[in-house]
Amino acid sequence: MLFLLPARVRGIFFTKKRHFLVCRCPKAQKKPCNCACEAKNAYLYTILLFLIYKSIHIIMNRPLLLTWLLGLLLLMSACDPNARHGAAHESDYQLPSTASVVMYQVNPRVFAPDHSLNAVTARLDSIRDLGVNVIWIMPIYPIGEEKSKNSPYSIRDYKAVAPEFGTVADLRALVDSCHRRGMAVIMDWVANHTAWDNAWVKEHPDWYTHDSLGNIVFPPGTDWTDVADLNYDNREMRAAMIDAMRYWVDSVGIDGYRCDVADAVPADFWQEAIAQLRDAASPRELLMLAEGKHPDTFAAGFDMNYAWDFMAALEQVFVNDSSVSLLLTTDSLEYAGLPQGKVKLRFTTNHDESTKATPVAMYGGEQASMAAFVAATMLHGGMLVYGSQEVGYPTPINFFHYVPVNWDANPAMRDEYKRLIALYNAHPALQASGSVTSHDDPAGDVLMVERQLQDDRVLVVVNTRAHDSHVTLPAGWQSPREPSGRELTLAPHEYLLLTPDGQP
Repeated sequence: MLFLLPARVRGIFFTKKRHFLVCRCPKAQKKPCNCACEAKNAYLYTILLFLIYKSIHIIMNRPLLLTWLLGLLLLMSACDPNARHGAAHESDYQLPSTASVVMYQVNPRVFAPDHSLNAVTARLDSIRDLGVNVIWIMPIYPIGEEKSKNSPYSIRDYKAVAPEFGTVADLRALVDSCHRRGMAVIMDWVANHTAWDNAWVKEHPDWYTHDSLGNIVFPPGTDWTDVADLNYDNREMRAAMIDAMRYWVDSVGIDGYRCDVADAVPADFWQEAIAQLRDAASPRELLMLAEGKHPDTFAAGFDMNYAWDFMAALEQVFVNDSSVSLLLTTDSLEYAGLPQGKVKLRFTTNHDESTKATPVAMYGGEQASMAAFVAATMLHGGMLVYGSQEVGYPTPINFFHYVPVNWDANPAMRDEYKRLIALYNAHPALQASGSVTSHDDPAGDVLMVERQLQDDRVLVVVNTRAHDSHVTLPAGWQSPREPSGRELTLAPHEYLLLTPDGQP
């Protein structure tokens, strides 16, 4: 009876792959489509369909038409194009706009020494409570053992999860839990190099860069001796890399990637990869972040890249007492010529920086680190929080190893991050799409920037110094401490976000 069904329906009954159904429909293009039910459910449907068929056959003499109609109903229930393998239907989830992204970087090694994906999932309510709408997970793939430094950026298998972090099922549960809370999940992708014991090294040595003696080399100009440099002149390697990236989009339903050392990988590869990833995810949208600052990343299709120059300027102002005009000049240069809708990711730290010093140490205390955070993220949007900075973790975090973080250590600081992010989310003017109008402080100590988007206006005022600073607010703004005037004295590293009525 089943071979009377259309071929695309028969494929649901007879074809299985990785314990999930494969729909042999034209749109699937000989790859798994987004069938959400498992094989055992299809067999139950088969039995049910057969019983219904036999019952109706006795009553009516129109079996072929009924078979086709029932087959169509089965196809609609078993092959929902918006569902994911083994995951609940998340039709209500929508990716936030790039301009409104509040990203939280997850280093699994500060959450638990093993099964850390489950530990992250257990803390999702706390993370969401900060006001986060995108989670970036650092690499969770099996780590190379040959020449190893235990770096998660030395990847032995692009299509697996290391037991240290959990399983693919754990990752899928984390993604679904994030979506139910209105948060996107992007994974870290390392396309520049692999571990020395990645299967590609032995199976496809021509996929790697060689020296004059024919030896595979680590990335030139680095001390990354634990990884082997990939050769992007090889088209087969490019195809395999894109296939691996598609795996997580198709099988887990992630929402994009943060791409490691993106500037070191040819832009034309990114253009090809991102186009294919977006096509594979459609109608879902993806968020693509490049760890790099080259303008080519935007032309290649990335939505965001790193504001490395701004972070360097931030350190010059807060640590070396450079004029705040350096921040304004750097912001202007970073956004000069940027395509509409593209965003620079601003931060006071990330996993690389916190390996050297956490914000509390780098900027000179908790209050100074908060002032730097406001200057970094409220000047032109693009907000990143590195998991641990919200509790003011005081000492460096080596992401090559497990470092326990006490998430209850500093509730006052966490509350302040929560308050600031709530203001950021409540005022679109503070986000990346808001205009930026700077106001001069002759002493060069206080950052004063007016942000505006339509009727929403906010004045950002930050004392970048470890001493009191006096400023005169711009015309049209009034001091919250002197309602009839514009004069304002700020305590060391004090900051204010003012609305036109003078309220912080």
